[in-house]
Amino acid sequence: MKKYLVGGAVRDKLLGQPVKERDWVVVGETPESMAARGFRPVGRDFPVFLHPQTHEEYALARTERKTAPGYRGFVVHAEPDVTLEEDLRRRDFTVNAMAEDEEGNLIDPFGGRSDLAARTLRHVSPAFQEDPVRILRAARFMARYAHLGFRIAAETNSLMAAMAQAGEVDALVAERVWAELEKALAEPAPSAFFRVLADCGALQRLFPEIHALFGVPQPPRYHPEVDTGVHTLLVLDQAARLCPDRQVRFAALTHDLGKALTPPEAWPSHHGHEELGLAPLDALCRRVKAPNDYKILAEKVMRFHGRCHRALELRPATVVDLFQSLDVFRQPQRLEKFLLACEADARGRAGLEDIDYPQAGYLRAAHAAAQAVSAKPLLEEGYTGAALGEEQRRRRILAVRALRPDAADR
Repeated sequence: MKKYLVGGAVRDKLLGQPVKERDWVVVGETPESMAARGFRPVGRDFPVFLHPQTHEEYALARTERKTAPGYRGFVVHAEPDVTLEEDLRRRDFTVNAMAEDEEGNLIDPFGGRSDLAARTLRHVSPAFQEDPVRILRAARFMARYAHLGFRIAAETNSLMAAMAQAGEVDALVAERVWAELEKALAEPAPSAFFRVLADCGALQRLFPEIHALFGVPQPPRYHPEVDTGVHTLLVLDQAARLCPDRQVRFAALTHDLGKALTPPEAWPSHHGHEELGLAPLDALCRRVKAPNDYKILAEKVMRFHGRCHRALELRPATVVDLFQSLDVFRQPQRLEKFLLACEADARGRAGLEDIDYPQAGYLRAAHAAAQAVSAKPLLEEGYTGAALGEEQRRRRILAVRALRPDAADR
């Protein structure tokens, strides 16, 4: 059996990056011969098999022919006469169209190694334009490799722009868009995902709520970068800098959606943007079918990030009510995610990336103090029903006030 290591494993090995998984292409075999060797078929759209011991994926060499719009409109040809080079030619980027044989020899028919050295993502052939998912993959690869100095070749960006203008991305199903977005959120520079989509004109079609933020001004006194879209991407990268949690990063991305709905005559102020953003957030989450836990955290950050920024000015009663609104007495793990997203917002401003954010430390301490006020001793004292809730709230306020006597109700 002629097998070749292909794709990401070869690319990342040459980059000196960790190889997370290995994929193989098999030449000269059939589904029947693979099954006879003990391989288990798993491919739905084309012949892919799992190795009986390693469980790595082995795909029969194949070619594809476009027959209809969208990313499913293909006819696949996977027969023993398909060569390795024909299989590599159908791949998206030259850096992904390299292979390695069993002796470790590199097979590079399309110049992937030189593009890798030049830190360039370049499409292999005009067939790139037949699959709109490749626009999302280009954006995701840039989120992964932008910090290494990668760029998209001008001719590839032009091809992607033509695809977006032709409406090819409109055929992408929600699940695929979300899958690529979620992966991009986990990468070192998730903002690059959206910059790539903006550069080729796909952002407006795929994420119109994010696109609408660009060109909307904010007060320079608080936002030296001025533009709300620029601020949003700075916040996203700050969230990536602070933690790996994708829910936090999604909340950072969406926290200011309401500013796109501020009437221009009110610019650069954005009073009430927290509530205005709830509708576009709901529309975005519905369209891409975002998981509910992502949406819930994003809603909390959207509605209450301003209150978090003013935490040191809030009355103890307001702090306790904030915790109640966040539901962090029942779900304490949510507080840290909320605070990280808010800190990212504070730091996601030009020249202010390293400012201190004492609000987070104060709210952590206040939550711990308030959370320590248990209902059990109150029950033992005879409190029940509404009176129990009122007394617990009163004592939580006292516990928070004890942290900062200067913050007495005023």
